[in-house]
Amino acid sequence: MAIDTQRAQVLTGGEAVAHAMRQIDPDVVPVYPITPQTPIIQGFAKFVADGRATGEIVNVESEHSALSAAVGSALAGARTITATSSQGLALMAEIVYIAASLRAPIVMAVGNRALSGPINIHADHSDSMLVRDSGVVQLFAENAQEAYDLMVMAPRIAEHPDVLLPVLVGQDGFTITHSAEPVELLPDAAVREFVGEYSVPFSVLDLSRPSTQGPFAMPDSYFELRYAQTVAIENARRVIDEIAIEFAELSGRFHPAVEPYRLAGATRAIVVMGSTAGTVKDVVDALREEGDRVGLLELRSFRPFPREAVRRALADVRCIAVLDRSDSPGGRPALFAETVGAVYGGPPIVRSYVYGLGGRDVHPQDIRRVFRDVDGAGPETQYLGLRRNG
Repeated sequence: MAIDTQRAQVLTGGEAVAHAMRQIDPDVVPVYPITPQTPIIQGFAKFVADGRATGEIVNVESEHSALSAAVGSALAGARTITATSSQGLALMAEIVYIAASLRAPIVMAVGNRALSGPINIHADHSDSMLVRDSGVVQLFAENAQEAYDLMVMAPRIAEHPDVLLPVLVGQDGFTITHSAEPVELLPDAAVREFVGEYSVPFSVLDLSRPSTQGPFAMPDSYFELRYAQTVAIENARRVIDEIAIEFAELSGRFHPAVEPYRLAGATRAIVVMGSTAGTVKDVVDALREEGDRVGLLELRSFRPFPREAVRRALADVRCIAVLDRSDSPGGRPALFAETVGAVYGGPPIVRSYVYGLGGRDVHPQDIRRVFRDVDGAGPETQYLGLRRNG
């Protein structure tokens, strides 16, 4: 039963996530600031300084060191949360793979930001796409409320015994991290009860149960160890929706891996992740009022990719436009490629669109244009809002 003591506050996405961290009160928070992630850690640090949280903040000299420290603390038996963006996640990439392979249930808030170069501090998803094959769970929020909610859910997903993997919670840089809107916070006690006590099956400090951590793997074992990660992230498909149902019972807000929006009877649909889903919903509502049969499929989980749910949701749609906020030069954008794989063998025509690189705005008229033109679009990726000379 949903509790009725939630109070709305006007918070940025970064502040909302800092509140989630305060309520979870992790044992260890290794940090290195980078725009637009900085308000998250800054906010949590203030909560610690004010005595509202007790987590140990570990200041390090780089993001590589931050995640290295997080791996050690998580495996030693301490609930661990960190945060990063853009080049910080790029510098962490080596350790992201190691964290997943060591089954370290770290939670990481990501203020999604374009990768250099050229240098840019605004939103796109290229940082998250850089580590998409590392074996970590990746969730994307639509707004500040979802950023808070997904952050509260994340430890339960990461620490589930069938998963035990890092969970990255992405929110679009500046669009969410620095934009204020009403956010309903759960009571502190409710969050702590929901999250529960931290536990890993084999702590490196448990001398009564010796274990090997981070072994050198020869060909006779490496394949099987990598496959174990694949099984774990496949398990996360089920776990994400189980935790989403449990969270909905607590909060009244349901955040499944896939959310169909006005897809019933739709002949054309957009697939998208992140803050742009809100813009698409507004356009879908307007076009439906005009009698146009359009819809949206919003993805919150990119890894694991919910392929069966995507296939079912889009089974009756004639034409699909996939909007990626990152590109794959020389290949196909990641969300488009995954969506094509999910619906392969079915009737929909799937078209690729790249938008919003480096924080470029996407406007409702851009979304209208996609819905209008997707039937006749060619097979090559279209670039929304690209200014061309001549």
